[in-house]
Amino acid sequence: MLALALGLSGCAGTVVGAGAVVGAAAYQERGIDGFARDLKIKARVLELWFQHEHTLGARVGLDVYEGRVLLTGVVREERTRADAVRLAWKAEEVVDVINEIEVAESGGAEALARDTWITTQLVAKLTFDQDVHAVNYEVETVNGVVYLIGIARDQAELDRVIAQARALAYVRRVVDHVRVKTKS
Repeated sequence: MLALALGLSGCAGTVVGAGAVVGAAAYQERGIDGFARDLKIKARVLELWFQHEHTLGARVGLDVYEGRVLLTGVVREERTRADAVRLAWKAEEVVDVINEIEVAESGGAEALARDTWITTQLVAKLTFDQDVHAVNYEVETVNGVVYLIGIARDQAELDRVIAQARALAYVRRVVDHVRVKTKS
């Protein structure tokens, strides 16, 4: 009976988690359909990477927003970076591939921890900022560089997001790939 209850609680957690994802997607400017398209693109890119080299997805960051694929991370060889970009372009419905992959030695565990801290701090600040629609932004940090992609409701909102990122400790620079929503 206990095993059955634990199994069901896992299912309930999955259902609740999936419901939260769908709810957040519905609240985004790109909507549920856009979210689903981007998720499909991301899955296809990861599949292509895995077929090519099973560790590529672990070394290169991947965010997809409105068919725009943002690649981040640090790799040791230019060939690896070129493969990641080339394969990303092969996924159906890709509109653009933004290559922000660095060719260098990894900063190690300390840099990874610092980058995770920066991303976590920025996401928290955006989430609690009533003047920012935080669900419209994806944030990645690599070696102190914050990469942003998504949709800003207007230029003032985007300026606010960039300012919050720049104000965080250890941020070396902010790279903005956010589209400002056009008024219809």
